[in-house]
Amino acid sequence: MKIGKGENEMNNSSDYTKGFIIGALIGGAAGAITALLLAPKSGAELRKDIADTSTEFYGKASDYFKTVEGKVEGYVNEGKIKAQTIIDSARKQAEDIMSNANNLMSEAKSKAINAKDSVSGTIDNLRDAAKAGADAFKAEMRSTKADLNG
Repeated sequence: MKIGKGENEMNNSSDYTKGFIIGALIGGAAGAITALLLAPKSGAELRKDIADTSTEFYGKASDYFKTVEGKVEGYVNEGKIKAQTIIDSARKQAEDIMSNANNLMSEAKSKAINAKDSVSGTIDNLRDAAKAGADAFKAEMRSTKADLNG
């Protein structure tokens, strides 16, 4: 699938945005942890601050991934709908082709039957004409022979 210039720029922009957000989250967490570790606090206060910051960081990361998950789910559903549309269209075209083929076969069969009947009728007429001609010739020969003998 070829990506148009506009789509490619959108994908690059989206990648940059995602990278920025992830970088900001990681940078913020690293900065917060560094600040907590370097601040003159007691061990209990430091552990509490680290736990609170970790919880906050986890909440932000969780929210971001839920947002991304929702977008991905939307893209997947859109892809499924487009795929189903293509499948339905292909199925309809195949049904149309089969219907047209069946109609052509029926038409050809009908024409073949009509041609066979026509040829059979012509052969019967020729046979009858040939028999009538032979009978007439025999009758003429008998008549001529009777005249000569007579």
